[in-house]
Amino acid sequence: MKDCNQCGKCCIKYGDGDIATNKEEIEQWELYNPDIFAFVKNNEIWFDPESGEQLKRCPFLELVPKTTSLSPDKYTCSIYLNRPEDCRHYPSLIDEMVRDECEMLEVVDLKNPKRAQNKLDFLMKDSRS
Repeated sequence: MKDCNQCGKCCIKYGDGDIATNKEEIEQWELYNPDIFAFVKNNEIWFDPESGEQLKRCPFLELVPKTTSLSPDKYTCSIYLNRPEDCRHYPSLIDEMVRDECEMLEVVDLKNPKRAQNKLDFLMKDSRS
């Protein structure tokens, strides 16, 4: 399994309301991160603060400036330390990574998914409860 290359596929795929957060996170944002809380509506996330419409993409996903014109797109999260719980726990399963076309996976991971899952669990141990 390769290190994350910041391709953004996971954030792009799940950034349009397909991720959940919990009441405690929303309360924390309301108290300490009003810039994040502005995108919450009825305890759901990523709504335009002005129009109230569901956004098609996470408002905190940012494209990293390219170093060369041939460089692949890379993304960063401007609220990484305060991102929703779903984001902190992703990825959780090799099958999920396959479905999402995660670029961390290598051929050897697909040939031995149990070993790959063990490696993923080890990599993500600090992100999971």
